[in-house]
Amino acid sequence: MTDTHTTTVASVAVDTRHWIGGERVASAETFTDVSPIDGAALGEISRGTAKEAAAAVAAAKAAFPGWAATPRAERARLLHAVADGVEKRLEDLAIVETTDNGALLRSHRRGVMPRVAHNFRFFADWLLRLDHEDFATRGHTNHVSWDPAGPCVLITPWNAPLMLATWKVAPALAAGNTVILKPAEWSPLTASLLADIAAEAGLPAGVLNVVQGLGSEIGDALTSHPDVRRISFTGSVPTAQRISASAAANLTPLSLELGGKSPLLVFADADLDLAVDLAVEQYDNAGQVCLAGTRLLVEEPVAEEFTRRFVEKASRLVQGDPRDEATDIGPNIHPRQLEKIDGFVQRALAAGARAVIGGHRGDGQFYAPTLLTDVAQDSEIVQEEVFGPVLTLQTFRTEEEAVHLANDTRFGLAATVATGDHERAERVTAQLVAGTVWVNCFFVRDLQAPFGGCRHSGVGREGGDWSFDFYCDLKNTVTAPKGWKDHG
Repeated sequence: MTDTHTTTVASVAVDTRHWIGGERVASAETFTDVSPIDGAALGEISRGTAKEAAAAVAAAKAAFPGWAATPRAERARLLHAVADGVEKRLEDLAIVETTDNGALLRSHRRGVMPRVAHNFRFFADWLLRLDHEDFATRGHTNHVSWDPAGPCVLITPWNAPLMLATWKVAPALAAGNTVILKPAEWSPLTASLLADIAAEAGLPAGVLNVVQGLGSEIGDALTSHPDVRRISFTGSVPTAQRISASAAANLTPLSLELGGKSPLLVFADADLDLAVDLAVEQYDNAGQVCLAGTRLLVEEPVAEEFTRRFVEKASRLVQGDPRDEATDIGPNIHPRQLEKIDGFVQRALAAGARAVIGGHRGDGQFYAPTLLTDVAQDSEIVQEEVFGPVLTLQTFRTEEEAVHLANDTRFGLAATVATGDHERAERVTAQLVAGTVWVNCFFVRDLQAPFGGCRHSGVGREGGDWSFDFYCDLKNTVTAPKGWKDHG
C-alpha cells in the first residue's frame, strides 16, 4: 500500500522520493517498482531527470568542503554510527531487499546485511590507519597524502543492491568525498532506507545524496556533469561504454566493475565432492552473480562422474519463495531479464547444445537451474554473460588446454580452480586472466584485497588502499632540508 510519497513493504515504510541535500525531494513523474516474487507493485518511485541530477551534484559540491575538512576520527565515528544504524534495522533492510530483488531472505539476514555494516566499519577503521612512510630523495623529504577528490557519482546494480552500493559509498565517504548514489531502477528501495539511516547517524546534509531514475534518463546528466570528480559503476559492458563516453569530456576518473564469464576448472586430482559443491554454488542468487563460474571446464577422466554427482546435487535444490527458509533459489529479477536468459538457452539448444538439467522457464519469474553440454567454444552461450542460473560444461585433456579455454573470452573478472596439486594450482593461476582467482573455494573476499576485472570485465581496482587511491587525489609533497627562517 502507498500514500503519496511512502510505500509499505512487509510493514516497513520506505520513502519513495530522492534524498538531496538532507531533504526529501519528489519528481514530477514516477516509475513503478515491482517485486519479482509475485509481480506485485511495491510503489511509485520518484523518476529523476537532469533537474534532480543537477540538484544532487550541487548539494554534494556545497557539502564537500566541510566534509573534506572533517577530521579523520570524526568521519570514522560517523561511519561507525551508520553501521550501527544498519545493524539496528537489519531485519527491515533484509525483508525489503528480498521483496524488491528476490534474493534469499536467509542470505540477507545472515550474510548480506551484516556485510553492509562491515563495509562501513572496515573503511572507517582503514581510514585511521591510512598512511605512507615518508622517504628521502637527495636529502629532501617526500610525504604522500590522500586528498579528497570531490563529489562522486556511484551507480549500482540490482543483484545485490545495498551490499554493492556500500562497497562504494563507504570508502568514498571515508576518503572525505561527498556522494551521489544512483541505485538500479529494478531495486531502489534499500538505498532510500540507507539515506534515512545516514541522516539518523548524523551525516551532514549533502554528504550522501540518493537519486532514482531510469537508466540514461538521469545517468547521462550525472556522469557528464563537470563538477563530478569520480564515477564508480557496477553493471554491464554496454552501459559502461556509454558512461565512459559521457565522462570523457571532463576526463572524470572511472572505476568500472563489469560483467564476467568466469571459468571453474576441475582437474582430475581434485576433491570431486568439493568441486561439485563449488559448481552447484554457482546457482547462488538465481545465477545473478557477476563473479559466478558459469563455464565448467572438467578434465576428461572425471567428467562423467563429476556430471553425475552434479546432477544429483543440483536436483535437490529448492526453487521457490525467497522468504521461505527452505528455498535455495529465488526468482530472477525482472521479466526482461527472464526473456534474456531464455533467449540465450533456446538459441544454444537450437545450435546443438544439450540440456543435462533445466533448459526451460518455471512458473512466474523463475528459470530452472540449467546445465548445457555439447557447446562450442566460440558459441554465444560460452562467450556471453547470461546472468541467470545457466552453466555450461566442457571437457579438456591437458593443463594447457584448460588454461586456453579458461582465457578464451573477452572477460576476465574471476576464475575458480579445483585441484589437489599445489604446484599445479600455482602454475595455472599464474596464467589465468582474472582479477580474482579462488583455489578450492569460492566467493571469499577480504575488503583489504584488490577487487576488479581484466579486459571487458572492468577498469581499476577497489578495496583497502586501492579504494582510497581511486577516491582520492594522491599528493606528494617534497620538502627541502634548508630554506627555513628562524621565527624564534
